[in-house]
Amino acid sequence: MSQQIDDLDVKVINILLQNANTPYSEIAKALEVSIGTIHVRIKKLEALQVIRYFSLEIDHTKLGYDLTAYLGVTLEKGVVYRDVIAALESVHEVTEAHYITGRYGLFLKICCKNTTHLRQLLNETIQMIPGVQSTETMISLEERIKRPLHIE
Repeated sequence: MSQQIDDLDVKVINILLQNANTPYSEIAKALEVSIGTIHVRIKKLEALQVIRYFSLEIDHTKLGYDLTAYLGVTLEKGVVYRDVIAALESVHEVTEAHYITGRYGLFLKICCKNTTHLRQLLNETIQMIPGVQSTETMISLEERIKRPLHIE
């Protein structure tokens, strides 16, 4: 696939990573190409699934979700992790789920309103999912780096 991606595609991607809302006209001007070229390149990147979707980023703390935590989830032996992931998809506070190597089977990022909300989410929802053996919670005190990957 990398043979189908050229330098112009990479430049378009990097501009969109900084602001997915950048108008095609601004991208075209910055890269000194036509708007039509940008349109065609973005459609190609979507067709190749390099660009999967455009998203909205919010500051969840301004909406009352002041606590970010990471959960290491240990799975019971013989459990199909996809079944646990399927159950987690309905838990709106789970913003990321990774199937990982190492001590845990899954690693989750969750956003909660406060420690009471976190406790309820753990005790009444996540730990009740069939196949979840245990969880270990790590509370984020401050996010210092959050950025998209810069493509070279």
